[in-house]
Amino acid sequence: MDRPRVGTWQRVLDPVDRVTEVIFGLLMAMTFIGSLSVATAGREEARTMLIAALGCNLAWGLADAVIYLLRTWTERTRSRTLLARLGSGTDPREGQGLIAEALPPRIAQAAGTDALEMLRVRLLANASPVRARLDLDDFKGALGTFLLVVLATFPLVIPFLLIDQTGLAIRISNLVALAMLFLAGWVLAHYSGGTPWVGGGALAVVGTALLFAIIALGG
Repeated sequence: MDRPRVGTWQRVLDPVDRVTEVIFGLLMAMTFIGSLSVATAGREEARTMLIAALGCNLAWGLADAVIYLLRTWTERTRSRTLLARLGSGTDPREGQGLIAEALPPRIAQAAGTDALEMLRVRLLANASPVRARLDLDDFKGALGTFLLVVLATFPLVIPFLLIDQTGLAIRISNLVALAMLFLAGWVLAHYSGGTPWVGGGALAVVGTALLFAIIALGG
């Protein structure tokens, strides 16, 4: 019920967490770059945009890190509450219902009464106390969340640092963003057992459409 304890930095965040944070940071940075005009933007406008994009991702990275800690604490408190209710003398049917509510609906439905009862018995027999307080791994996860959102900005701004022509830098930055969206979709599809090429292409298309929608709405 609790978040697995892992000793390596790479596994503090699961693949979905890592990729989605990168996607979020990408979209935020793409929003600022998309506001530049290829025809009229100069170096000063590009510099202002880079500072704004980095500042925005710093702020949202911090917000995401806090939300990560809040979500972790909430999930852990919910697990502790579930174990406490199971151990407080609830009858088997009520205990099965509590476990079913904690599981994804399809898994709970597929498990059936027998499997839910087996889980209830094992939880009561082997459950260790769940502490709701946050620990070092949780703060590592929050730091990882912050860094992923912020670092996703840098591949998109590197062309502006290396190329004097703002219009060309914008085009290359957009290509880098599309490549990163494709790679993110590839990783998610591979992780979920889907078709990587399809997942990568779909996320590149959806991400681009979402970018235009954000810009159109004034984001």
